[in-house]
Amino acid sequence: MASFQLRLDIMFHHCDPAGIVFYPRYFEMMNNVTEIFFRDVVGWPFSQMHATDRRGIPAVSAKLDFKSPARLGDQLDWSLQVARLGKSSVTFDYHAFAGPREVLAGQAAIVHTDLDAMKSLQWTPEIRAVLVDYVNETPDD
Repeated sequence: MASFQLRLDIMFHHCDPAGIVFYPRYFEMMNNVTEIFFRDVVGWPFSQMHATDRRGIPAVSAKLDFKSPARLGDQLDWSLQVARLGKSSVTFDYHAFAGPREVLAGQAAIVHTDLDAMKSLQWTPEIRAVLVDYVNETPDD
């Protein structure tokens, strides 16, 4: 099983007046990890997905467990794996660390969607083949 890795810097706009990351920003970072995974690994950038192909991958659920705060100047090492792969959905596991310190663990479920009809679509064989490499359990059929 593969794990996608990405380092993101904690910047000023991520932080609240207490000097730590404002928790909704973590959801934005999760989306950034997902978007970069689709661009760099799946080979389907959001610009093509949304504008050209008229497809999307909206989240239908998201959950984060906060383990320790991250601060301005920290670098978060994110990992993404597939917890569950369905016919038209995928649930990603996310973890983020600042050095050896765990900052968060979470999950988000997304659904491959036709943006014009607003209906779910099965993954193409090409996309599914990539996602299978990141599954940490047996894919659903």
